[in-house]
Amino acid sequence: MKVTYQGEIGAYGEMAVYKFFGNKVEPIPCKDFRDVFESVKNNTVPNGVVPIENSIEGSVNQNYDNFLIYDLKVCGEVAVKLAHVLITNHEINFEDIQTIYSHPQAIGQCRNYIEKHKWEIVPAYDTAGSVKIIKEKQLLTAAAIASEKAADFYNMKIVARDIADNPSNYTRFLVLSHDDAAPTGDDKTSIIFSAKHAPGTLYNVLEEFASRNINLTRIESRPTKTTAWQYNFYLDFEGHRTEKRCTEALQALEKHVTFIKILGSYPRII
Repeated sequence: MKVTYQGEIGAYGEMAVYKFFGNKVEPIPCKDFRDVFESVKNNTVPNGVVPIENSIEGSVNQNYDNFLIYDLKVCGEVAVKLAHVLITNHEINFEDIQTIYSHPQAIGQCRNYIEKHKWEIVPAYDTAGSVKIIKEKQLLTAAAIASEKAADFYNMKIVARDIADNPSNYTRFLVLSHDDAAPTGDDKTSIIFSAKHAPGTLYNVLEEFASRNINLTRIESRPTKTTAWQYNFYLDFEGHRTEKRCTEALQALEKHVTFIKILGSYPRII
């Protein structure tokens, strides 16, 4: 079974693929998040995996926008612990480092460590990709922040471990498909909606869930990108969309919103 993810071999997205699907899966790397969505949309692969939030740096906004654009479902979630290490070419020592390459999220997760050493920052498209860059360019004053697996794959040297500012560093990934998952009795549902522009509307939306004893696990707003200062809301709640109370809540939302999109229901892991 083939599953796409963003990044190079050794990226945390690849780890998410193996953690969710098991060792018999074939992870297919993509350079951009949108490529992952496109591959599932076009049936090149049955599933893709994309990050949606990090426990330290927060949301991956590009993927929130992609879920609005693409008519795909969420059929699962998986959390991956990020154990960042500092990686260099074999020819250099720690004191030779002047520049750090990595994905902006990883840079943000290690910001205190980077600032402590007064290193310059060069953002890269991927953590494992940053290791590939410093190896291919034979950069002898640069290091990359990535996983230990990336260091092993590219045969590079690890000069420091556990460099994240917070040891409790996890990224939540969502699994893409054309269909969501069947009820398990312990599920989560993700939706996007745009509330009517009137006093109390968001309160009324939330009350539809509270009155039915439905627990909300996340709510996030993003600009609509069509009208200035208007927003779409991304909301996760406990329960499957086919459960009676959840179905009633979703139907009740229609009188409070101008738009609603059900991304899907899936087994709750987090």
